[in-house]
Amino acid sequence: MHSDIEIARQADIRPIADIAANLGIPEEYIETYGKHKAKVNLKINSDREITGQNNGKLILVSAMTPTTAGEGKTTTTVGLTDSLALLGHKVVTCMREPSLGPCFGMKGGGAGGGMSQVIPMEDINLHFNGDFHAITSAHNLIAAILDNHLHHGNELNIDPRRIIWQRVLDLNDRALRQVVLGLGGPANSMPRQDSFSITAASEIMAIFCLSNDLQELREKVDAIIVAYNFNNHPITVSDLKVTGALMALLKDAIKPNLVQTLEGNPVFVHGGPFANIAHGCNSIIATKLAMKLADYTITEAGFGTELGAEKFFNIKCRKAGISPNAAVVVATIKSLKVHGGVAKKDVTQPNPEAVTKGIENLKKHIENIHAFHVPVVVAINRFSYDTDEEINIVKEKCDYLGVDVVLCTNWQDGGQGAIELGKAVTDLCEKHTSDFKLLYDDNLPLLSKITKIATEMYGANEILADKQLRKEIESIENQGFGHLPVCMAKTPGSLSTDPNLKGRPTNFGVPLRGVRLASGAGYIVVLTGDIITMPGLPKRPAAELIDVDDNGLINGLS
Repeated sequence: MHSDIEIARQADIRPIADIAANLGIPEEYIETYGKHKAKVNLKINSDREITGQNNGKLILVSAMTPTTAGEGKTTTTVGLTDSLALLGHKVVTCMREPSLGPCFGMKGGGAGGGMSQVIPMEDINLHFNGDFHAITSAHNLIAAILDNHLHHGNELNIDPRRIIWQRVLDLNDRALRQVVLGLGGPANSMPRQDSFSITAASEIMAIFCLSNDLQELREKVDAIIVAYNFNNHPITVSDLKVTGALMALLKDAIKPNLVQTLEGNPVFVHGGPFANIAHGCNSIIATKLAMKLADYTITEAGFGTELGAEKFFNIKCRKAGISPNAAVVVATIKSLKVHGGVAKKDVTQPNPEAVTKGIENLKKHIENIHAFHVPVVVAINRFSYDTDEEINIVKEKCDYLGVDVVLCTNWQDGGQGAIELGKAVTDLCEKHTSDFKLLYDDNLPLLSKITKIATEMYGANEILADKQLRKEIESIENQGFGHLPVCMAKTPGSLSTDPNLKGRPTNFGVPLRGVRLASGAGYIVVLTGDIITMPGLPKRPAAELIDVDDNGLINGLS
């Protein structure tokens, strides 16, 4: 079979104007970026014919704890979309935009794979209509204005030791985790220590994805706390008087991007926060628009249910006022073997015992979805070396949870390979009335919210926080932010905070390492374990495999 990029390049891609027309988007709201990409003008949200329509069904695609063997969550998301279209339903997928960090690092791109891809694949994975660059520039403009303010007399009396606004870059670069600014004398501003995060962890990115409209985007940007003065009073972007400039940078980026699957079905790709260090969901604007335009909106959240799905439910759905109708948990037999103690190099060998052991990880993720009162189906992304015995073990072990297990071959067969999954999802929506329930109330104390996530989503016994950290959490509550939801920053490699603990760990605590108030985004970031907000590159980064041929075509992108 051809590589992903070769398959994408050979696709019979349709004009994006046709995709928009079939979806029911009036031509006046489409802003094309070439023949195969477009943005949708936000004026569409004032169109009574569209806003007056009932919301379609909302389906979340999540996964078991990811492994380096791969699960294919995005590929399954695309396959489900194409299968629902083949079944005669009007469907839209909502996905996140890939970051350049993973593209050039270890994970690769984020547009699906095989015969279940979103195209144009190269454009989506690299630069894609400039949204990430706009967010990076907006974030760093705040940082530049802040240091410029210090240089020109510090009228706001900012304490340089209490600046909390970092800089960002959309690349993996461990050398920038801790830096010193302003060296070289008085002309180069005040020397101070700073750090970089990746753009996907930027609060601007979170705000971008959690705003319902342009006005809310402005209000949230205004409210960002960037530092504290010598009297311990917060300094916001509003105080720096640059909100208007940031809006100028973000005014086009905030419009959802429209592209298509290999089979010509519409996809909104908009926003890209990571789920291990941010909230891991695409934009509310794109999701709400899709729900007005389609019978089924399929969306995905990063990593496993204890990260992406938990934040999708507790943060995105809470902020957007939306309720999911069903969920899909993606799994593979090879990943179950890894969680059952098998080395990656041996996952192609039959091992029913390892599958039986590893199934405990999958069962925990099913339970996590059920905790929100959302019906769920398991999608097994099948490989040629998976045995019937191994698959039957999964079905048998999940049966008592009342969950169907469906095999998918859409990587090879496209939408036709996910037909059974499409039928299972529609059956769930028809048989179950949405009884969605958040995990915690707004008025619960922050430590109680954190504890609830750690114990009920991760399976931990307790949280571990020293006296100083507890004081910082108490300070956030005293400032009036205790009602906000919690965004846990945790390794995706385990249900625990130790990536080496596979399967379903028990008898462990969750060490809290730090807490950050994201006042603009409207949530509290809690750092756990050894999580970092600026990833590094592996010894052999994917960037070494990428090149451009004499015809200007990109090779090696995955």
